[in-house]
Amino acid sequence: MSSIDEVKQRLDIVQVVSEYVSLRKSGRNFKALCPFHNEKSPSFFIFPERQSWHCFGACGTGGDIITFVMKKEGLDFGQALRVLAAKAGVTLVTQSISNKKIDNTAKERLFAINEAAAEYYHHLLLNAASAKRARDYATQRGLSPQTIKDFQLGYSPEGWEALRQYLMEKGYEEDELIAGGLLVKREDKGSYDRFRDRLMFPIRDIQSRVIGFGARALDDSLPKYLNSPQTLVFDKSSTLYGIDRAKTAIRQKDQAIIVEGYVDVIMVHQYGWQNVIAFMGTALTEKQLSAVQKLTNNVILALDADEAGKEAIFRSGETVDRVLPVSKSESSEKYDVSKAAEAKILVLPQGKDPDEVIKEDISQWATLVRDAKPMVDFIFENEVAKVDADKVADKVLVLEKLLPLLYQIKDPIRQLHYIEKLARLLRTDEQSVGYALRKFKLAQQKRWLRPNLKGLTPATLVAQKSNPIEEYCLALLLQYQDLKPDSEKLMPDYFEDCGNRELFLKWQHNDTLDFLKDHLDVTLHEYVDTLLAKDFPPPVKDSETARQKTLNDCILRLQEKWLKNMEAKKEQLLLTEAESGGTAAQLAKLKEQGIEESKQLKEVFIKQRHKHKSLAGSKEE
Repeated sequence: MSSIDEVKQRLDIVQVVSEYVSLRKSGRNFKALCPFHNEKSPSFFIFPERQSWHCFGACGTGGDIITFVMKKEGLDFGQALRVLAAKAGVTLVTQSISNKKIDNTAKERLFAINEAAAEYYHHLLLNAASAKRARDYATQRGLSPQTIKDFQLGYSPEGWEALRQYLMEKGYEEDELIAGGLLVKREDKGSYDRFRDRLMFPIRDIQSRVIGFGARALDDSLPKYLNSPQTLVFDKSSTLYGIDRAKTAIRQKDQAIIVEGYVDVIMVHQYGWQNVIAFMGTALTEKQLSAVQKLTNNVILALDADEAGKEAIFRSGETVDRVLPVSKSESSEKYDVSKAAEAKILVLPQGKDPDEVIKEDISQWATLVRDAKPMVDFIFENEVAKVDADKVADKVLVLEKLLPLLYQIKDPIRQLHYIEKLARLLRTDEQSVGYALRKFKLAQQKRWLRPNLKGLTPATLVAQKSNPIEEYCLALLLQYQDLKPDSEKLMPDYFEDCGNRELFLKWQHNDTLDFLKDHLDVTLHEYVDTLLAKDFPPPVKDSETARQKTLNDCILRLQEKWLKNMEAKKEQLLLTEAESGGTAAQLAKLKEQGIEESKQLKEVFIKQRHKHKSLAGSKEE
């Protein structure tokens, strides 16, 4: 989570805005006289559920908590963020540009060190007599010579200072090697190799840079697997093994299969399934899922059928439902992750790992992938199967365990579907499950409203959703300067995320990336680096026409989303004002504005239909 998101989660927009203006409750929302222009009837509204504000009067502007403080206090983005961060008790990373450049230099140095270590380990595995046991193990697991080369598997020798001596002779400093996790600092002085007498698995990021290592013991030494520690370039919670080799296949198949082990990934790749990656840890994290989501929204989780594996699935379930959206239309583009598919579970045969399954019968593996079951269904059925559904106490225990997952399902239709399903499995009525869920929601709200957590409200309980279309659009603009003339139809208001809006505004007025970063608040520098590192499919990379079409489609989608949000807000206000006896003039004004937005929305739909027709026509040709 970025520091910007943390600030927005810790503060409630109603509480902050009420320090500036007098708010009155209006249904689920709040209204006031606009603080930005003179008026007699309130046209300024706060939407707590969206944590946003909008003036439907002369201003016609809106935004989130940060944009409100910017406008009210006359501050720039960074200044407003710091005011709110102080109020929220959040420490911002205010790294200077020079320090940032030093950090980037240190990272590049660590990438080079890790690459040199990987080459050293790989050479030993292929040539050293001492690596025979490691070679025998790889052969025993069925790894071909080409696969060993493709994944650059290696061997770390038994000596305590072999790698240390090799890398220091190449000019690297001892402190650098310790910082990279390759050496361990002794308590007295000096250092020693972290990895010794192990089969080595270089871990690469999506840009194919070596960021760390996994190491398997070749005897009964513990731990069986040893990973690099947290470093400047390696973070286990956000790392996916094999992502560098799988990214292209994941995009092409529009599907990612996630397994547990290094060898599972390697073996399944060897048999032609290139869209397989592995998470690191005991369950999927939000960072890992977010990384996958940039490539596809179709995720299949393949874990052991034992209790440990099922528990990992359960822990992953809540994370998946927080991060992955709900449904995907067939016509949506891959990058439009606002419409996503449900995560699924591949149920492995008892006691079998993916590499064993695929070696025994590749067709069985294909069948397991095809028959993967929706994750929530699997979790519900598995938990209910553990108990006696005829016993009230057992029903209560299962319901209490599953309520947090049910609560995370934010789509009302989907949530209702699983309320009905859980009721059937527990052989009880839907009203009972629905009542239990409402009590759970209320308990969550009360928990976040305790005095010692003042400033946190129920609205902040839900993590801020990323804006993938906005991110994709900005990545295009940052990486391809030739798109600048095509961005004229893109309005700052289309960016709901204040950080994205700020970045777009600065991009509009700065011609080069260096000038952009010089004028951009430092809290957004790392985000810019992430966007610049985003990998695009070949058509976008190779064709200016394809880039223009992709950007235009992005703009249409952002415009459609913005207009729909405006319509939803106005519809809600019309209902509220009508129920509370709003003045005829105010209702008429809102209706008039709503009609205008509907016309614009209709134009967007017409443009999209023309686009899809032209695409269909080109395919027929």
